Amino acid sequence: MHRRAFLATAGFVPFAAKAETQKLRAVASFSILADMVRQIGDARVAVTSIVPPEGDAHGYQIRPADARAVKEAGLTVVNGLGLDNWMQRLVRSAEFNGVLTVATAGLTPRKLPGSAAIDPHAWQDPRNGAFYARAIGEGLATADPAGADAYRAAASGFAAEVLRMDAWIAEQFAGIPPASRRIITTHDAFGYFGARFGIGFLAAQGISTEAEPSARAIAALIAQIKQEKIRAVFIENMTDPRLAQMLMRETGAVLGGTVYSDALSKSDGPAATYLDMLRHNTGLFVAAMRGL
Repeated sequence: MHRRAFLATAGFVPFAAKAETQKLRAVASFSILADMVRQIGDARVAVTSIVPPEGDAHGYQIRPADARAVKEAGLTVVNGLGLDNWMQRLVRSAEFNGVLTVATAGLTPRKLPGSAAIDPHAWQDPRNGAFYARAIGEGLATADPAGADAYRAAASGFAAEVLRMDAWIAEQFAGIPPASRRIITTHDAFGYFGARFGIGFLAAQGISTEAEPSARAIAALIAQIKQEKIRAVFIENMTDPRLAQMLMRETGAVLGGTVYSDALSKSDGPAATYLDMLRHNTGLFVAAMRGL
């Protein structure tokens, strides 16, 4: 018998394929979390993002393939704070038996002004991003104890990198007067970023893209844009651009560009990683505030 035939009949598996099957399988609810798991898990982990890059995590509709991915995973990472509640149904229906990590567990959430509602977009404050990193590192260590030291070291290193980004962002806004720190986006996803860096964000939609803004809310926002002479409107990559286009027509504001709030770009885009997203958004916001 030829060697090739013998290997085939003996159930030979190429080394690369075998190495892939030995990786810890991890699932994250959306692309920002998935990137963090990849950064920390590195070569030991194969990561699946349920909501893909450019996708909207608010009210995501579960597919059969999602249940299969969760069932086969050793680790599932969710945001919590009400953003990805549909993941709870998915975990139950898939009969998931691995480690479930809630990235915001123990984090003090931001509440919307004048409301008891919780803002789930905690990763927009880079200090919270470092918190997420450490939580994910612990989840990986629990799911794959053999790599625990490596995961914890990688999580610490990634958290430090995020905090360096935080310091860089603060430097970019340092010379901009408070009166110029006003930004319009399509939905209210940047509250944590605004609170961290002293920026006022206005949006016609609330914290979820599932809710359509009322005519009264849009009219009030248009009046505020005109009164405060806010220069730019930003479209978020996973929202309907028509709202931003209407605000531009009614107020004379210009399009400041596409920013990334709840989802990363595809791999060839400007926000393919969490750190890229923070850097990209900051650059556009600073340019708009300076009237460039």
